Amino acid sequence: MIKNPFQPIPAKIIDIIEETPNIRTFVLDLLGADFSFDAGQFVSLTVPGVGEAPFTPSSAPYVKDTIEMTIMKVGKVTSKLFELPIGAFVGIRGPFGKRYPIEKFEGKEVLILGGGVGLAPLRSLFLALCANLEKYKKIFIKYGARTPKDIVYKKQLSEWKNLKGVEVQLTVDNADKGWRGKVGVVTILLDDPKLNNTSEMIAVVCGPPIMMKFGTIKLLEKGFQGQNIYLSMEKNMSCGIGQCGHCRCGQYFVCKDGPVLTWEQIKDIEDPF
Repeated sequence: MIKNPFQPIPAKIIDIIEETPNIRTFVLDLLGADFSFDAGQFVSLTVPGVGEAPFTPSSAPYVKDTIEMTIMKVGKVTSKLFELPIGAFVGIRGPFGKRYPIEKFEGKEVLILGGGVGLAPLRSLFLALCANLEKYKKIFIKYGARTPKDIVYKKQLSEWKNLKGVEVQLTVDNADKGWRGKVGVVTILLDDPKLNNTSEMIAVVCGPPIMMKFGTIKLLEKGFQGQNIYLSMEKNMSCGIGQCGHCRCGQYFVCKDGPVLTWEQIKDIEDPF
């Protein structure tokens, strides 16, 4: 039987992790459904009686019985989602879109550049890379948030620092009295003397549009090649299969041709972000 792309499968909320005051990670039990995704792909999450919205999973792709999504409370669907208790049911459609071509990352240094809740899909990518960490020369995680309270995955970021071949750097726009790290927008972390082979490095970027724009500009200035800059272009996605046209970006339908697109692909599109 051909799977109906418009038919959600049921999923049960089995845990809710408060990451920040307005960001939570929802752990969903897929109830034995035949469902899997690759890092970079997205799903549509349905809140019954309210609507659906697209999100990129934040969990490891190799975990099959559950899926995690780290979500910011920003609109009607997410506001209702934040009201649901553990044990409530939601729907999942997908997966949709293209994955990160991680086979092309092998043997290279990989820079993961994230801002705010944009670290969620990058977490899925990082966990996928961790399954075969020895295949990559080094992984740099550079992440920025507005304040220390807005940092997601605080415990995990601390744990990742201890992994061999992984380097983690954080910054915040506005520090509090207890903050001992760097202060400034995330692009300041790119002024790192260890990033010295940028023409061969892979960069993966996800965050607010303004962060992605200036992050890309800085990467190009540092010598990264357009075909090696991967951007998570989660822009106005709706149907997930390139039919409604809401996510059109130049010649691309982001839901079908992306959301993972390289700078080389979109550099000639007017205001792609």
